[in-house]
Amino acid sequence: MMPDKLPRSPVSHETAFHPAAPYMAARQPMARAHIPDIPPRPEEPGRPFSPPFPGTPHTPGPPDWWPSTPSTPPATPRPPLPTMPTRVWADPPADWRATLYERLLAKRIVLASGFLDDDAAARLSAQLLTLDAEGSEPIRLELQNLRAELSAALTVMGILDVLRVPVRACVSGEISGPALGVLVSCPHRYGYPNASFVLAEPKLHFGGTVTALTAREEQITRMLDTLYFKLAEVTGREVDQVREDSRRGRTLTTGQAIGYGLIQAQATPGPGIQAEATPGPGGHPSAGRPPGPGGPASPSGPSPR
Repeated sequence: MMPDKLPRSPVSHETAFHPAAPYMAARQPMARAHIPDIPPRPEEPGRPFSPPFPGTPHTPGPPDWWPSTPSTPPATPRPPLPTMPTRVWADPPADWRATLYERLLAKRIVLASGFLDDDAAARLSAQLLTLDAEGSEPIRLELQNLRAELSAALTVMGILDVLRVPVRACVSGEISGPALGVLVSCPHRYGYPNASFVLAEPKLHFGGTVTALTAREEQITRMLDTLYFKLAEVTGREVDQVREDSRRGRTLTTGQAIGYGLIQAQATPGPGIQAEATPGPGGHPSAGRPPGPGGPASPSGPSPR
């Protein structure tokens, strides 16, 4: 037979429902952050946090990137490893070209190559005038792949016309355009077997107003007439023929240049300049031979000076 009432448990129903009830009484109140202008709650002890009073400032130390003083002396570097011996070729002197030109001038040889502009024409004229003042022996003028501006060519032509000593010009490579005026201004003219001669009009570029262009065109026309008259005088041909050949860009070999009258003979190997007896414009072998010291002048060129 069961009793009417069971003995009650010392733990209440509410406490038995929460297993952590025995520990709730021992817990401390939770600390909360203090918000300004709001008083703390009754269960929050203490007052708002205040920072401590700052102490004495310290002297700033070196920055992080500052190199630190090594505590130990640096190690002695290792000696370099032995290398294989190499041969170093000495460069030629920087002024080798000037030295070479001086040696040529001592032999009374003047070299003109490349493009003849105003500066090159001034140097070439100075060399010719110097050799003309130093002696009376002939001057050998080597023309190698020579091209020229019209004004520069006329400048050298004027110098060659007033020299007292004879000038012997020898062409190698290609000579074209106004540079032919430099060639025909020499009383003695030769060509190497591989030389070529191109009759061509000069290429000019200039700009400005209409009045300036008109004046410039008239000046260029007069300069071209001077060049063509000189070529016609030396070759014995008409000015219109020379002008037409220049417009067409006619190219001549050494043999054809002899027949045209640009040169007198073909140069042959040997000491100095030797001429090969080649038929000239008149079909005679002596017509292409350069005149000697008392001999007659070639009909294709002016009388020797």
